Amino acid sequence: MKNLIRLTDYTKEEITEIFTIADEIGCEQYKDILKGKTAVMFFPNSSIRTRVTFEKGIYLLGGQTILFPQETLDKKEELRDVIGYLNNWADIIIVRHKDIEVIEEIARYSDVPVINALTSINHPCEMISDLYALSKIRQDFTKDRFLFCGTNGNIGYAWKEASQVFGFELEQCCGKGYEIDGIPVHYDINEAATGKDIICTDSLPSSAVESFKSCRVTKAAMEKANKGAVLNPCPPFYRGEEVSEDAISSDFFVGYEFKKCLLNVQQAIIAYCMKK
Repeated sequence: MKNLIRLTDYTKEEITEIFTIADEIGCEQYKDILKGKTAVMFFPNSSIRTRVTFEKGIYLLGGQTILFPQETLDKKEELRDVIGYLNNWADIIIVRHKDIEVIEEIARYSDVPVINALTSINHPCEMISDLYALSKIRQDFTKDRFLFCGTNGNIGYAWKEASQVFGFELEQCCGKGYEIDGIPVHYDINEAATGKDIICTDSLPSSAVESFKSCRVTKAAMEKANKGAVLNPCPPFYRGEEVSEDAISSDFFVGYEFKKCLLNVQQAIIAYCMKK
C-alpha cells in the first residue's frame, strides 16, 4: 500500500502512472476493484467537489463509504486508538483536515492507505487532477510557464509542491506580505501575466481582498499571456475578488472542464495507493 499525504513524497514517474490509471479507470481491469471494501472518510460539511467525486468514484468502483465530520478526529480519544479500531474494518481512509500532522499521525498507525483530501498547507489530489487535465491539452505542460495568483496558503503551497516534482517554472502574483518563499513574485497582474501559459488562482480571505486589487486576474491581463494560455481558478472562486467576471466568461477559463477530471483521477489515486 502507499499513502498520499504530500505530492513531494511522489516522483514524476509515479504521478504519471496515476495519469495512466485515470485513462484506464473505466476498463474491465478496474471494474469492481472496491467490491466488498469500505472507505472511511472524514470531511467537513462545507466540502463539495472533493467529497462528491470521492464518494461517487468509490461507488462506481463497487465500494462503500462511511462518512464522519472532520471534528470526529479532534475529540479526546487518541488517534492511535481510533485508527487501531478502524484497522479492523476500513480498507482505505480519506481525510480532509486543516492540520497535516493529524493526517500524518493517522498514517503512522494505519494498516491501510491514507489519502490527504486537503490540509491548510497543501491539496495533493487537486494538484494531480489539474496536472492530469493539463496533460490532455498540452504536449508537455512542464515546458509551460505557470503563474499562481493568491496568498501563501494551501493552494499556493500545493502548486509549489507540483513545480518541485515536475520541474516547471512557477511565479506568484500577490499583495505585499503574502509571498511564498522561494518563488519569484510580482505585485501587478499585468506584469505578472505577460509571457505566462497557465494562470491559476485561489480565493482570498476577506482580510486580503483589498491588498490584491492590483493582482485580480482580468480578461485584459489574460490577453497579455502567451497564445493558448488558460485560466484555471481553484474553486470556490469569487468574481470581482481574485478574478473578474469578464475573465471567467472568456474562452481562457477552463475551470469547469478541468474539474471533470477529479472523478477519474481520485479513483486512480485510490487504485494506485491500494495496489502499491
